[in-house]
Amino acid sequence: MYLVCGEALFDFFSETETGGPASQVNFKAIAGGSPFNVAVGLRRLGVESALFAGLSTDYLGRRLQQVLLNEGVSARYLMDFDAPTTLAMVAVGANGSPHYSFRGEGCADRQLSQAHLPTLGPEVRGLHFGSFSLVVQPIADTLLALVQRESGKRLISLDPNVRLNPQPDIELWRSRIATLVQYADLIKVSDEDLSLLYPELEPQAVIDGWLQHRCQLVFLTRGGQGATVFSRRHGTWTMPACSVKIADTVGAGDTFQAALITWLTEQQLDSVEGLNTLTRDQISAMLDFAIRAAALTCAKTGPDLPYRQQLS
Repeated sequence: MYLVCGEALFDFFSETETGGPASQVNFKAIAGGSPFNVAVGLRRLGVESALFAGLSTDYLGRRLQQVLLNEGVSARYLMDFDAPTTLAMVAVGANGSPHYSFRGEGCADRQLSQAHLPTLGPEVRGLHFGSFSLVVQPIADTLLALVQRESGKRLISLDPNVRLNPQPDIELWRSRIATLVQYADLIKVSDEDLSLLYPELEPQAVIDGWLQHRCQLVFLTRGGQGATVFSRRHGTWTMPACSVKIADTVGAGDTFQAALITWLTEQQLDSVEGLNTLTRDQISAMLDFAIRAAALTCAKTGPDLPYRQQLS
């Protein structure tokens, strides 16, 4: 089982209409949040998963819980809070890239404290962390404590997934990411994330620094330019993106992340020791699998993550 840690929310997509009154805006709401998506994505790809998250007892929170149950994500590590559900208003750009505006202050997904830290059994092979739960309190310090407790015992993956709307303090993001990368075994990061975190530095320089800690692999996603892998043992190389008609890129990074973990799990290499044994060819196969999975998500509107049978 893989335990994904962080937020669950609803993405509200505005539906473009012509000729309607200016006083009326129609939205399509889709369950999401990066950690939520990764947990669902793992299950769709055939990996047992659970979500460590705070869910609201309101209507939307119950809907989030029902989605997780329907998808087969374990509810064992979910915590209920009498606080609202976070809402993310999403506008999609011309290239399919999403732009977010969050309504999350005081919401349920931020309420996890260190008193809520779970005891993990041997069935939990690894943990994944990412997105704005890393930098909003009190959940940020809760997740940091969990990372520090479990690092070296289970595979730790990290995706910064920088979102400045819920936390605009980029220095806070830099400080917390710099701390977390010291405990991660595998990191996935987008070129957009790196340009926000370190606009004056080349990606290679940043990632070389990350590889000085315990991290073995960093995957840098570049949208339509494909993805680059940085391996401590095998060097750096790039694979192209799949040719696909893009609906939007919402959830593509989460699919990529879930696919990386799925590949390791299927090869029975989802451990610190397993990651250290990977050959260059195995890493290339892992990267190819993740690129193909993300392409399937890009061809659909919203975070509609693929199923294992869709990937040969």
